[in-house]
Amino acid sequence: MQVHRLQSTVHCFMFAIFNKEINSFFSSLTAYIVMAVFLTAVGLLIWVFPDTNVLNYGYADLGAFFNLTPFVLLFLIPAITMRSLAEEVRNGTIELLLTKPLSDWGLVVGKFLADWALVVLTLAPTLLYYYTVYQLGNPVGNIDTGAVFGSYIGLLLLGAVFVAVGLWASSLSDNQIVAFVLAVFVCFLLFAGIGAVARLDFWGEFAYPLSWISLDQQYADLGRGLIDSRNVVYLLSVTGLFLWFTQNRIAGRRQ
Repeated sequence: MQVHRLQSTVHCFMFAIFNKEINSFFSSLTAYIVMAVFLTAVGLLIWVFPDTNVLNYGYADLGAFFNLTPFVLLFLIPAITMRSLAEEVRNGTIELLLTKPLSDWGLVVGKFLADWALVVLTLAPTLLYYYTVYQLGNPVGNIDTGAVFGSYIGLLLLGAVFVAVGLWASSLSDNQIVAFVLAVFVCFLLFAGIGAVARLDFWGEFAYPLSWISLDQQYADLGRGLIDSRNVVYLLSVTGLFLWFTQNRIAGRRQ
């Protein structure tokens, strides 16, 4: 009975962390700026700029959107996560949180879910792009729906990885700028850097396995419309790995 009561208390505090983070986003300008910047950036890329304009492309296709969005998220998500733990450390509130009946994992997961929820809410309005291109098709509906939703799943999982990396970076320093720069660097390395290195000539037969672990390859595989469990498990595993790094960092503060 006492164990059940303790678990309920831990879950309540984890939800309180989640709720605190969400309220913090929407009680300030953070959430609105993030959404506005993201939607404006991808909107200009998809509908205005001539080199990436869907209307100029001549086909009912959202390839440009899904190719460019990861690079926007690569900067936007670290901007969301950079304050998550760095601000707690700087203000000294991390010690207060660690005195609560809340596990390190509860703290990490609560903050992760809040940051990821903001990413999901930011991506949600872009479903309008799919509807628009769907209606513009000739005939109406002439769009690869499977590839579109596979790509959205890829974006959500990629966003989860970026959030986990951002939380880990935020746990390393009380300086938000340092956390932002480190998170951007690691996200870029995981997404594009590994794949670029794999394309160098000297890897030989090791080029394929090296390229496979690159996040852009995992994302591209999901964008083909066939949801392979290996891609999903890999992206979730990378997310879990960086959350574990963060949990270890927080556990070190208890000692």
